[in-house]
Amino acid sequence: MSGLIAGTFRSLRFYNYRVWFAGAVVSNTGTWMQRVAQDWLVLTELTHHNATAVGIVMALQFGPQLLLLPWAGFAADHMDRRRLMMATQVGMGILALVLGILTVTGHIALWEVYTIAFLFGCVSAMDAPARQVFVSEMVDEDHIANAVGLNSTSFNAGRMIGPAAAGLTIAVLGTGWAFILNGLSFFVVLISLLFLRVHELHTHERAVKRRGNLLEGFRYVWQRADLRAAMIMLFFISTFGFNFAIFISVMAVRVFHAGAGRYGLLTSAMAVGTMCGALLAAGRERPNFQHICAGAAVFGIGSFLAAIMPSYWLFAGALVICGVSALTFANSSNALMQLATEPTMRGRVMAIRLAVAMGGTPIGAPIVGWVADTWGPRWSLGVAAASGVVATVAGVRYLMQERRTQAAIGAAAE
Repeated sequence: MSGLIAGTFRSLRFYNYRVWFAGAVVSNTGTWMQRVAQDWLVLTELTHHNATAVGIVMALQFGPQLLLLPWAGFAADHMDRRRLMMATQVGMGILALVLGILTVTGHIALWEVYTIAFLFGCVSAMDAPARQVFVSEMVDEDHIANAVGLNSTSFNAGRMIGPAAAGLTIAVLGTGWAFILNGLSFFVVLISLLFLRVHELHTHERAVKRRGNLLEGFRYVWQRADLRAAMIMLFFISTFGFNFAIFISVMAVRVFHAGAGRYGLLTSAMAVGTMCGALLAAGRERPNFQHICAGAAVFGIGSFLAAIMPSYWLFAGALVICGVSALTFANSSNALMQLATEPTMRGRVMAIRLAVAMGGTPIGAPIVGWVADTWGPRWSLGVAAASGVVATVAGVRYLMQERRTQAAIGAAAE
């Protein structure tokens, strides 16, 4: 058992990764506090349980991942990632504090939430690819898959603690204080970046600036059948399946008539599953495409079960299944794509991955919100289940083609 634990957390042997990991746990907790508080603010304080408005906020916040894709990937491959992230942490911290102050003072309006969500998304779009690829600078090549898994563990530790903390903060202090606490958490990451030992970073060769550099990442992904298949699967699940802010909030309010505390507990229940999925991913030596397919298939099953559960606690149990499978799928695709990509292309490939993962939200979130408003919350979870089925079919199709190709090569060699 001790050997298993040591293997799961082996990237923490690196000083820089330990410092980064500690700061990330604090920041991720704050981020999830803001996500839950923002959805609650829009759903219950600024509208009358309008799921479409929540979908619009999600679209504005994640849409910039698609709009700024070329520049975000270019920056991650050509700029000093540590300094880039220091700037983005300050920007996101200030925006969270502004949202908190407006809410606490009672001057918040829906259009202001929309505006801040969009600006926050723009800064986050520049931060995310650099953050993903920065992992490879803090650990050596053999530990990248483990570090990616632990990054998700950190993210989901925040996902497990943050929603419950948000529910408590909203109930005791008010919604605005959740935003203020998140704003302060970004400065914890800034401090961790300042304390890194720069001379110990594993700096890889930077991409050479040349004409057509921005399009090179698209050509690279399109020419790789494995990366192309993973992107297609990611598009369907992230666009129509990973809209948990809508699923959980409307199920909590409309179906189970829950308050802020029980709403936060539902998000934390799913986070228990995502934490387990992240730890399982960190314990694997190396991911493979079968892990991606398995994650997609179980996600579809878990979403279907969540849609038909008759009680609050059974619904919470189904969310745990959704969490494990979602993290298995997301982590496996993340680590596999980083390891399969040459270092000078990682920033652009990860930017494309993030654009697909988050950029589909402006398409999917309003649709899922509309389905919830028109046909009911359970049907919106049915959309998520269908996305898992479609992604699984796409993944299995690639595996079958790959096996036929390998068989043909083997036959020709004989």
